[in-house]
Order: sequence, then structure tokens, then C-alpha cells
Amino acid sequence: MDIKQKAKDELESRVKNLESFIAEKGVGSSYLSRAKRIQRNVNVTIVLGAAVAITGISVWAINKLNED
Repeated sequence: MDIKQKAKDELESRVKNLESFIAEKGVGSSYLSRAKRIQRNVNVTIVLGAAVAITGISVWAINKLNED
């Protein structure tokens, strides 16, 4: 690995560390963590809702076929 690539990788890792520090401790960090938690809950709700809908449609289709 050449020096340029090493320096680039090192700078990128430092920038990422700085960005994560600002996200955790910076201005608005509590709003950011709250927004992440809400987004996670919304995503889980959507996935579970879709699973229930697919299961319901499958049960309805199976019952409809059995009636005929």
C-alpha cells in the first residue's frame, strides 16, 4: 500500500470519527437520536404490517380456493 492511500484512509477514518462524535455530542444530537429511534419503529411497523397483510391475503386466497 502506498503512502498516498494510507494517508487517504487515515484521513477518511478521522473524518468519520469526527462526524460520529458530532452526531452523538453535537447540537441537536438528542433530536437526531430521537429521530433515528422513531424511524426504526416506523420501519418495524411497516414490515410487520406488510407481513400481516401478506398472511391475511394468503389465508383468504386459500379459503376462497377451498370453497370452490
